Amino acid sequence: MSAGIGLTGAAAALGIGLLIGLERERHKGQGETRACAGLRTFAITALLGHVAMQVGGGLLVGIVAIVLGLLVTMAYWRSLSDDPGVTSEVALLTVLVLGALCGTSPELAIAVGVVLAGLLTYREKLHHFARSQLTDAELGDGLILLTAALVVLPFAPDRFIGPYAAINPRTICSLTVLLMAVGAVGHIAVRTLGARYGYAISAIASGFASSTMTIAAMGHLVARQPDNIKVLSAAAILSNMATVTQVGLILGAVDPGLLRHMWGPLMCGAVATALYGLCLMFPRSASEANQQIKVGGAFNLKLALIVTLTMTGIAFFSSLMLSHFGQVGVMLTATLSGFADAHASTASIATLAKSGQISFDAIVAPVLIAISSNSISKCVVAWVSGGRRFAAYVAPGQALLTLAIWAGMWIS
Repeated sequence: MSAGIGLTGAAAALGIGLLIGLERERHKGQGETRACAGLRTFAITALLGHVAMQVGGGLLVGIVAIVLGLLVTMAYWRSLSDDPGVTSEVALLTVLVLGALCGTSPELAIAVGVVLAGLLTYREKLHHFARSQLTDAELGDGLILLTAALVVLPFAPDRFIGPYAAINPRTICSLTVLLMAVGAVGHIAVRTLGARYGYAISAIASGFASSTMTIAAMGHLVARQPDNIKVLSAAAILSNMATVTQVGLILGAVDPGLLRHMWGPLMCGAVATALYGLCLMFPRSASEANQQIKVGGAFNLKLALIVTLTMTGIAFFSSLMLSHFGQVGVMLTATLSGFADAHASTASIATLAKSGQISFDAIVAPVLIAISSNSISKCVVAWVSGGRRFAAYVAPGQALLTLAIWAGMWIS
């Protein structure tokens, strides 16, 4: 058995070395300016790391790494290139470590090796993306998102505090990161797919921040582009896909068990919204398909914080109403807050369920009431922003969404 495991690790190390070495060999160059390491060097280094780990453990691997580092440094300084770089040298040391890792975790070593090969292969595209495509605002947003997800969120305490036990710091941080992440994903989709699906994609992406405001924006565009009213109406309706998706994500972020009672209504609402929106979109003219989208930052941090604080405030208010008026108070809060934002009401209801103040199956009616009242406000916004014709397209879609989510109660 041990011999078979050893052969498996050696084969994995050799495969990693050959994969990385093949990529480096293709970019090694010719003549005096060629790089110091190619196919054979990387394959031998990977095997050396594996054998060193088997013979002498981590200590011997460390000694080999030091010696290899000295050899790589000498080769680097002897390079005649004006800008030799250190990519191949760092990759060589990485391959040594991956070869050693193959003795204990060959699957992990192979996965890391494949990622490393991808980074080396697509270096030109990555350089072009970083220098020409990625804006300063997007870079700053990415750093903020990573800091919030990897630094702030892990240290946030997961316990309920404050009056009525309605505030959970971990939940607050999770929702903030979630809002930023979904906004960033929508932004990437727009940047990647371009303007072919124009307004629909941008509406779904911006709907994660506020579907109501997205419908208002589409309505304002109708005044300038009356010939595109069906496409703009389809985009407005499809922004509800973000609402339904985000309700599910919020419930899952607070407690995955909550989705067991809500998957039916959410799935029915999503299907009904998608079908109605697609019916409005197709067939479409060439002028409608070539509309351009203005892309800003990856997400709106200020809006994410405002929405999260609003969710927290409504959660506290809902807990207060529950304490004094029982289940009727939760229903009333869901109705009133839903006119402004279904996400905040959903988060507050989910928080009450997680804290044990209401049962998990009791969240269905309040959440559906919040989405329904939010649909009514969206119809009003459509009328005010885009006029009667725009509202005539949007209102049936909102009514269909509302009927679908309530019908979905019977299948969940």
